[in-house]
Amino acid sequence: MSETKTLLPRAVADAYVDDLIALDPLTGTYLGVKESSSRLPDTSPAGQEALATLQRATLAKLDEAERQPGADHDTERRCARLLRERLTAELAVHEAEEGLRSVGNMGTVVHGIREAFTVTPNQTVEDWTAIAERLRAVPTALAGYRTSLALGLERKLFAAPRPTATFVTQLGEWADIDGQGRGWFEEFAAPGPEELRAELDAAARTATAAVVELRDWMRDVYAPAIEGAPNTVGRERYARLARYFNGTDLDLDEAYAYGWSEYHRLLGEMKREAEKILPGAATPWVALAHLDEHGRHIEGVDEVRAWLQTLMDEAIEQLDGTHFELADRVRKVESRIAPAGSAAAPYYTAPSEDFSRPGRTWLPTMGQTRFPAYDLVSTWYHEGVPGHHLQLAQWVHVAGELSRYQAGVGMVSANAEGWALYAERLMDELGFLKDAEERLGYLDAQMMRAARVIVDIGMHLELEIPADSPFHPGERWTPELAQEFFGAHSSRPADFVESELTRYLTIPGQAIGYKLGERAWLLGREKARARHGDSFDLKAWHMAALSQGSLGLDDLVDELSKL
Repeated sequence: MSETKTLLPRAVADAYVDDLIALDPLTGTYLGVKESSSRLPDTSPAGQEALATLQRATLAKLDEAERQPGADHDTERRCARLLRERLTAELAVHEAEEGLRSVGNMGTVVHGIREAFTVTPNQTVEDWTAIAERLRAVPTALAGYRTSLALGLERKLFAAPRPTATFVTQLGEWADIDGQGRGWFEEFAAPGPEELRAELDAAARTATAAVVELRDWMRDVYAPAIEGAPNTVGRERYARLARYFNGTDLDLDEAYAYGWSEYHRLLGEMKREAEKILPGAATPWVALAHLDEHGRHIEGVDEVRAWLQTLMDEAIEQLDGTHFELADRVRKVESRIAPAGSAAAPYYTAPSEDFSRPGRTWLPTMGQTRFPAYDLVSTWYHEGVPGHHLQLAQWVHVAGELSRYQAGVGMVSANAEGWALYAERLMDELGFLKDAEERLGYLDAQMMRAARVIVDIGMHLELEIPADSPFHPGERWTPELAQEFFGAHSSRPADFVESELTRYLTIPGQAIGYKLGERAWLLGREKARARHGDSFDLKAWHMAALSQGSLGLDDLVDELSKL
């Protein structure tokens, strides 16, 4: 009788990915697993508990794996650290029953379902046959989500009213994107092959009907039931969610103070750049408003997509071989326009495991056709190159040396967002922001990330605004004050500002990871440079850092400093 061999941590992590894909075909779709294309996850309370059961079992296997010879090797050790931290954080969120009140303008399983369709393969009749089956699965998935929310109501676990109202509006937009009764799913299915036309149209109408049913229930049952519930979460819930998004138990008061210190530093820099654009401007945002009218613009949706593509292609040509060493398949990234009804912020989707689907950046146009260049340059260094694309595509490229979990599943938000913000700063350090217009746009984006730390922590914990603040000193934060502050310190239009504040109420603790993650990346680089002295090689450090997979902020500085 043969003995069962105990697995090392990377093998445990990869076995977890296999089991996870079976429970969550959305994960399978992002990884490029063809068999996932026709399925959707069980979004009911039973489905959530099934995932938690898998996570608990995996942690038990990891306990045994870490005791095995070879488990202390760097590749095994890093994987084990990530797997334990992620599963523990995810279980803490599940056991607090956050999945029974997950409602908002982004980040819910409903948003995940819609977004997954945009990365599902659609080149062949077989692909579209799978899509039709997935469309027919939408009603069951949305019904499971509704069952979860209904259980949350029974247990007095309420979502925030403001994100709920926004979600109801979004569902209405998805059900009728053009005011002519044509839903997003019908629009999505329209390019399908003629031989499947009737099947796809029927399946898309079924999906849209499910969206309408969910919208009506959210509007008529859920929203009235949570009326008067708080929009903020308080310190205990916030700390738990911040742990999930940042991979560390934060000192929230220290982080809040850091946000203010960055606010004051950046404001000074912005004033200097604004003076070059509009001498005597009362604030940097007056100068940015001037650029909205008189600065460089890209006219047209197709034109801005092509312009962003060129921006990324040029960055790859100039950075590859000098500050990075990029594999051919990592050099490809696509610029896309986000589907109607998305949140206001641009985003990135990583390549599939075999790179048959490349990494893609997505721009929500919010109905605009004229786009100021200052607002896009550093943002696409963040979303594309050398930001999210170089990190996440490199993880996929070296997945064979890491694990599927490290490369495609176990991403810590603050690690990835911190790298992307570091990438913006790197391009400034390297001189890629070629004039005051682009540099003020970059600083405005940096200020937005500092403001996120201030208002996200401040309003959820109801902290006091410091005495040296130029904005309502001594008062306690509220969502209304947060929106006013954010709007006064951002060049973004009012609808973007409103979407952002709703986002912070939807996913507390996520938005602070940009600035706190950047701080971790900079500290790790500083420590590595100090360790190597004059022999420090920034290009080699970049590639080693991008090839170690994801880590929480607890572990990131430690690992970066050793490279």
